Amino acid sequence: MSRPTAPGRDEYRHFRRLDTRWMDNDVYGHVNNVTYYSYFDTGVNAYLIEKGVLDIHAGTTIGLVVETGCRYFASVAFPDTLEVAIRVAHLGNSSVRYEVAIFKEGEGTAAAAGHFTHVYVDRDSRRPAALPADLRAALEVLT
Repeated sequence: MSRPTAPGRDEYRHFRRLDTRWMDNDVYGHVNNVTYYSYFDTGVNAYLIEKGVLDIHAGTTIGLVVETGCRYFASVAFPDTLEVAIRVAHLGNSSVRYEVAIFKEGEGTAAAAGHFTHVYVDRDSRRPAALPADLRAALEVLT
């Protein structure tokens, strides 16, 4: 089995600066693998909030994560400054698959790349709900 290659910056549509924190490092001196998922979540949800399509307190539609994955290509560590890159790989009626990468600030290839899938549901019933038009429009920009 051949090792996948790290994706480049040109494969993503949106970037968000993110500073590592002291607590992100593990005993091996690099950011712990589980922390990357927090970076992914932060990048995507910050984008949605900035676009005005995610109201975490009162929105009627919310996204639940149903699948995640990540590949690691290079170490990052505190005090690195990172960039979270996002794109949309699939946009369905009630779901979206985000592809997310972590770059050291200014570097051309990703240190890590992964994905997660949100299924959008009604906040109260937790039943799948069609993506609202404004959310769909904000996501289409990332395809």
